[in-house]
Amino acid sequence: MGKDKNGSFGWLLSQSGERKGKFIISVVLAAFSMLCGIVPYYFIARIVKDLLDGSTDKSNYIINCVIIFALWLGHSLFHALSTANSHLATFHTLAVIRKKALDKLAKMPLGNVISQPSGALKSTIVERIDSIETTLAHILPEFTTGIGAPIIILIYVFTISWKLGLAALITVPLGIVCYALMMFGYEENYSRTVRATKALNGVTTEYINGIEVIKVFGKAQSSYDKFAAAAKESAASFVDWMRKCNVYMTFAMCIMPATMLSVLPIGGIMAIHGTISTADFITVIILTVGLIEPLIGIMSYSDDIAQMDTIVTEVRNIIDAPEMVRPEKMTKKFSGGDIVLDDVHFGYEDKEILHGISMTINKGEFIALVGPSGSGKSTAARLIASLWDVNSGSISLGGVDIRDIPLDDYNDKIAYVSQDNYLFDLTVRENIRLGNQSASDKEVEEAAKKCGCHDFIMGLENGYDTVVGSSGGHLSGGERQRISIARAMLKNADIIILDEATAYTDPENEAVIQKSVAKLVEGKTLIVIAHRLSTVKNADRLYVIKDGNIEEQGTHEELLAQNGLYSKMWTAHISAKDGEDNV
Repeated sequence: MGKDKNGSFGWLLSQSGERKGKFIISVVLAAFSMLCGIVPYYFIARIVKDLLDGSTDKSNYIINCVIIFALWLGHSLFHALSTANSHLATFHTLAVIRKKALDKLAKMPLGNVISQPSGALKSTIVERIDSIETTLAHILPEFTTGIGAPIIILIYVFTISWKLGLAALITVPLGIVCYALMMFGYEENYSRTVRATKALNGVTTEYINGIEVIKVFGKAQSSYDKFAAAAKESAASFVDWMRKCNVYMTFAMCIMPATMLSVLPIGGIMAIHGTISTADFITVIILTVGLIEPLIGIMSYSDDIAQMDTIVTEVRNIIDAPEMVRPEKMTKKFSGGDIVLDDVHFGYEDKEILHGISMTINKGEFIALVGPSGSGKSTAARLIASLWDVNSGSISLGGVDIRDIPLDDYNDKIAYVSQDNYLFDLTVRENIRLGNQSASDKEVEEAAKKCGCHDFIMGLENGYDTVVGSSGGHLSGGERQRISIARAMLKNADIIILDEATAYTDPENEAVIQKSVAKLVEGKTLIVIAHRLSTVKNADRLYVIKDGNIEEQGTHEELLAQNGLYSKMWTAHISAKDGEDNV
């Protein structure tokens, strides 16, 4: 991934869009705040000079004090307005970045998404993007005041005495040396903390999501040990780093702001010898006593800026990741509704899963993909659903390569239900309505009734208004599947893909769903992946896939007559089913 010539900060500003003006306003207001914070020192010096000169003009003191107070108010007001504008722009920018990242996940091939730990993706998109906020919101106004104020003060000090101006800077090189030693090995140390934090997020997510399996199989201790080890490494990565930095940081923070160590003795000698007036000497003391503090504040952002750079790199790795290329508008015309797979090759990374499969699924047909576990059935279904792009070969719908069809247009034609169904933390009604946002409550309930969901839904605490919990955790696997099927049916798509969609349902409810599906898919193309061969024996055609190749194809009777792999699978299935019936 190439970086912008302006780096991470430049890239962040480029994402601010119409709110970029607020960043500019923030800088301008910060400049006014800085001036209002500096000018009072001039009036304080005037008051000191008048006192030393023995002036008794009270009105002059009062005017100077009023001006100082007004400038103090201005400083506070402009600072508040500056940070308000920078925060508004920052929140907008981070929202834009999050939306782009999430939008990219929807456009990336599914394999590229699921190959990354969900905990790491969640950490990047939620916590790590959010951690940019403080740095981005403060960096412009703080840098404006942190750099501008010392420069202006130093210039003014040099107009009074160039010797004292240099004296005020004597501690800076020493502090910078300490600071440089503190930053030694920064990249290596910071990389360790990033790796440790990501690992901890991943292990935590795995531990929480798998807590049921952990308890059932008595793996609580070993799983907790894995989590504890990741937590200790995360803590150690920070603690070890801080231990290396503490001494150098302490010296840097103590030496750099100690301008009086050089200004007082040198200025005192100059005042004794009459090369500088007492009033000017006191003015220099007042101006330089806090000269370096703003610079230290700027330097304290170096860690935040480095973190921001790392986070921006992570985010850009998502936003700039390759996506499934699709046109924005449909430019070709469909010729029918047949789905054709022509010499399709596909693999994950270096491992090929499908080795040149070809099949034709006529519009309105009921097609079943069967075969041993890991043979490539679900992969073929996901390719048809356009969740991945083929490595070579093609998949077409109505004579048009699906890569030439806008993603939204193609998605409208597909209803896909997998065995790993996902429900959002919404009500049952809202989860079903995701299939068709314009559906009425009556239509939602009708879809649920046809899929055998209505009775168990009405038995829930609040019926259709029951919140299903995160990932549908308040429902059983079978209940989640039936709601997912109802959602797909409500979509009323032309092509319906059921990938082991009844895997978790009991035989009684499976029979209800099968009858419901049969009615709902009349005139539609139905593609079913199933291990229970009895549920697909009435398919118009079955494709038997083994090791990424189509081993056999035909109707149930034709395949039995061939006495090949399907016949053996059927015999094993019937034997297992008879065994279940006799239990």
